[in-house]
Amino acid sequence: MFDATTILAYKGKNKAVIGGDGQVTFGNSVLKGNATKIRTLHNGKILAGFAGSTADAFNLFDMFEDFLEAKKGDILKSVVEFSKAWRKDKVLRRLEAMMIVLNNEHIFILTGNGDVVEPEDGEIASIGSGGNFAISAARALKKHAEMDEEDLVRESLSIAADLCIYTNHNIKTLILEGETK
Repeated sequence: MFDATTILAYKGKNKAVIGGDGQVTFGNSVLKGNATKIRTLHNGKILAGFAGSTADAFNLFDMFEDFLEAKKGDILKSVVEFSKAWRKDKVLRRLEAMMIVLNNEHIFILTGNGDVVEPEDGEIASIGSGGNFAISAARALKKHAEMDEEDLVRESLSIAADLCIYTNHNIKTLILEGETK
C-alpha cells in the first residue's frame, strides 16, 4: 500500500483521462499538497501516473519513455519490455512503486515485480492508498451517471479524498482526446 498517492485512469468512449491528487506525506505529516504525480509521455500520446517516492517516479518515467522511443510508441511492447527491465534491475525492483500508463487503446498497471495488468473491464484502473475508494466511485458513476470522462475522474478522486487521509482535493488531470478503442 502506498501512502500519499491516489491515481485514477479512465479510458472512456471519447477520451482517455488520468488524474491524481497532490498530497505528499511523510509518516503522519503532510509535506506538500500540490505535487504533480501524472504526466504525458511520447509527444503527448501516452498518459502516466505514479505511486511511490518522487525520485523513483522521475527515474521510472524516464526509463519508460526510453522504451516508448525504442518501440516507436507501441505501448503494448513498451510495457512488457519496461516491466522486464524494472524487475531485473537490482535497485529498481525493490522500490515500493506502481505506475498506470494508458493511451486511447490500452490501459495498464505496472509494478517492479514484473506485473503488467490490464484491468478486466479495460477501462478503469487505480493505484495508491486511495485507489480502492477512487475506483469504486468511478465504477458507480460510470454505471449510474452520464458524465464526461474528465468529470468522472475528478469526482471519483474527490470522493477518495473525502475518505482517504493520504489523498487531498488538489486534483490534476491529463486528457487524450479522440475516440478510444
